[in-house]
Amino acid sequence: MDLNGFLQGLFPVQAEGIDYQSVFDNLAQLYATPLDLNTATRDELAATYLLDERQLNSLLTYREQYGDLLSVYELQAVPGFDVPTIRRLMPFVEIGSSALSGRMPAPVDHYLLLRYEQIVEEQKGFSAALPDKNGKYPTRYGGGSAQWFARYRYSRPRAYSLGLTVEKDPGEAFRWQPGSRQWGADYVSFHAQVQNRGRWRNLILGDYQLQIGQGLVLSAGFVLGKSSETVQTVRRPTLGARPYTSLTEYGYFRGATATYALARNLDITLLAARNRRDANTAPSTATTVVEGTIATSLQTSGLHRTPSELADRGSLLETNVGAHLLYHRGQRLQLGATLLRTQFDLPLLRRNLTYNRYEFTGRQNTVLGLHGSYIWHNLNFFGEVAHSRGSLTNSGGVGAVGGMLASFNRRVDVSVVARHYDRNFHSFYANGFSENTRTINETGLYAGLKYTVYRKLVVGGYVDVVRFPWWRYLVDKPSRGFDFLTQATYTPNRQTSFALIFHEEHKEKNKPGSKTTPREVVGTTRRSLALTAEYPLGPRLTLRSRVQGGTFAYTSLSPSRGFALVQDASYAFKRWHLSGRIALFGTDDYDSRQYVYERDVLYAFSFPAYFNRGLRHYVLVQYDVSRHLDLWLRWARTNLTNQDTVGSDLDQINAPHKSELKVQARWRF
Repeated sequence: MDLNGFLQGLFPVQAEGIDYQSVFDNLAQLYATPLDLNTATRDELAATYLLDERQLNSLLTYREQYGDLLSVYELQAVPGFDVPTIRRLMPFVEIGSSALSGRMPAPVDHYLLLRYEQIVEEQKGFSAALPDKNGKYPTRYGGGSAQWFARYRYSRPRAYSLGLTVEKDPGEAFRWQPGSRQWGADYVSFHAQVQNRGRWRNLILGDYQLQIGQGLVLSAGFVLGKSSETVQTVRRPTLGARPYTSLTEYGYFRGATATYALARNLDITLLAARNRRDANTAPSTATTVVEGTIATSLQTSGLHRTPSELADRGSLLETNVGAHLLYHRGQRLQLGATLLRTQFDLPLLRRNLTYNRYEFTGRQNTVLGLHGSYIWHNLNFFGEVAHSRGSLTNSGGVGAVGGMLASFNRRVDVSVVARHYDRNFHSFYANGFSENTRTINETGLYAGLKYTVYRKLVVGGYVDVVRFPWWRYLVDKPSRGFDFLTQATYTPNRQTSFALIFHEEHKEKNKPGSKTTPREVVGTTRRSLALTAEYPLGPRLTLRSRVQGGTFAYTSLSPSRGFALVQDASYAFKRWHLSGRIALFGTDDYDSRQYVYERDVLYAFSFPAYFNRGLRHYVLVQYDVSRHLDLWLRWARTNLTNQDTVGSDLDQINAPHKSELKVQARWRF
């Protein structure tokens, strides 16, 4: 399975509001634990984003009529399944046993992964600094410039999983820090999971996430939102609790969760967790409504390199308790209720700014949600509504999302999604369908279409209209916007494909340089066009060419322009797998930056922004030493032609280039 190639197709253009790292981590976890075609639920199959409603219905009907599949190749007999779909699906599925014996079966995924990363040039935060004229030393990072990562996994799909992840970011200290709640590595994550033991569907101790309903209360990162897949990705699958294995250092629970079958069609999930959250803290003032120490904001970078970052580390204790009740009748009807109560040991009070007026304030927040879905023929209706209630008066908002997926025939697939999130709807672990990065202060309507002209040519697109009822960061009034995307993909044969994508987005933002109070808000327009061609040169060499460009403009101001010319190559020979890129790019400023997905080592993700003017290249080498040991080496370098330095602040390099080295090894037991 070429996981990088699969993800390149999902992320042809960058969109706001998507946590790409979380999406990648969850898809990589799905790849590592393939689904059993005979026991997988409709939501589990839908989470692959590879099957439309018609194909999902066909597979489930086939299972009901003919019983368990005997082989993955039996998919060729399922109505609506063509060879290209089966080839894309095969790496994610298998034929397994639906019954477990009294003892635990042998693991199928048992490995140790080690990774080392390093920026070769010296950054300002790691340089030996001299004191200033007052004898004070400038701020520096407290640790070394290398990044270390290790993961151990011992698991079998649908049976059990045991995992340990350890990581140190560049600049963080790999030692005990008195008073900073740090011992050894900066980030340590652990989980132990048991599944399908009698009525106990699932039990997890350690770090975990839950994917429930449409993500208005609990969301675990299976959120592609608006992407090149214009239909299937708008609906969230209900997958329940899953071990947390990502390197993202927030957005997960640390504690215990259990799912128990009360009856054949009724499951209950309970959760309890206590997490230390990074937060800015400060003494209360005469203008605040509480006394003592308060938290003014939550930090999500996961970086603890400087004295101020270390002071924020784990400064806020968060306790969560919750429950989810799920009723399902076959694979067609699903109804659920979710309750989550969050409590902080310090009151959270945002800075006294207008756009923060309806943000959460206080110590406690309770969210109650109801969700459901119903399948009728090839129509999938889904929705969720949730209500939040905090300890102070600014909470009490409602969030709601509802939509439909439809496969009218073998050629036409359609999606429609409407959503409304009050400006005072507060749900800390939500990630519903939205334009914002958070599920708050938004009302919108989305419509997507995919049309198969014939087997080799597919066209599609979407239109999304959105309104923001209250101020946002850098938008000093209620605002609105819309965007649309059109695309066409032509696949003349298995190895060759061409894709054309055009995306245009209209939003309102504060006008640069505005001195009024509030600042003047004007319209902005972002346009991007990308053409991609993938084609073979011989049996082992594959080339991928990409031309993309775009503009960004404020109303009445000159547009900012950018482009990127990208040439990729991949070569496989026996135990060697080689890939590389050379890219020429140029942008007027950061507003016209160009995002281009890059191949990386296994379970690593790279989606950098190309801006300024210069040349970027990388080489990725994988060598399978034996059936137990795999090695990766990645070298990447960016050379700028219009800048004397790279980066800013403590990350600044006093040279017009930046070089990155990454080494990884995996031992499979």
